[in-house]
Amino acid sequence: MAKPEETKVTNEGLATSLQRLEKQLEALDNRLDNVDSVVTAVAERVMKQPITMNITCSHCGHKIEIAILGTEKPTR
Repeated sequence: MAKPEETKVTNEGLATSLQRLEKQLEALDNRLDNVDSVVTAVAERVMKQPITMNITCSHCGHKIEIAILGTEKPTR
């Protein structure tokens, strides 16, 4: 059976580890919130204006044009 002194040290170590884990989870939550905000802002901008991407295939050289239109009617 563990001595009371050993149990106290183990409990303090566990409490410290739990506090560190809690801080890391909070930091991760904040980062995910920031990513969500950025993605939302980009999506809102995309929905307000058309975006056209011109891509060239690296294998055959074929050119591809991809147009993404939002909910608003494009203007000239």
